[in-house]
Amino acid sequence: MPLKEKIAADLTAAMKAGEKLRLETLRTLRAALMEREIALRGEGKTLTPEDETGVLTSAAKRRRESIEQFQKGGRTDLVEQETAELAIISEYLPQALTPGELRAIVEEAVLQTGATGPADFGKVMPLVMKQAKGRADGRAVQEMVKQRLGG
Repeated sequence: MPLKEKIAADLTAAMKAGEKLRLETLRTLRAALMEREIALRGEGKTLTPEDETGVLTSAAKRRRESIEQFQKGGRTDLVEQETAELAIISEYLPQALTPGELRAIVEEAVLQTGATGPADFGKVMPLVMKQAKGRADGRAVQEMVKQRLGG
């Protein structure tokens, strides 16, 4: 079942169950997916599973950044809400890579590019991000690549 349809079905279930936060979060996701679909339609393209994952990844990233900012501001009420929304969004994202799996991807990219030091960071990152897209946080990837290259 395509992700868009799964979210629509879960939205209906949340509405029937009276789960307000889940309902609002799923409505937001559905709207974001529709916006992306309309934008792609204007370019003569259709929404692919990769596009759907990209929309959800962006939504999750926004929630993580909001959590960080609200923690700095001491707004625990908003931190709790954003954390709950992030948990709902995470249900629809692909299974995250474990640190070991990510390390293996980084090692493979280093071997493919022949990277030897921090100057090769720009060669390694695109390869790793291509394989880890939607399954690993960009900051975590960046840190691991920097560690591996000695930066």
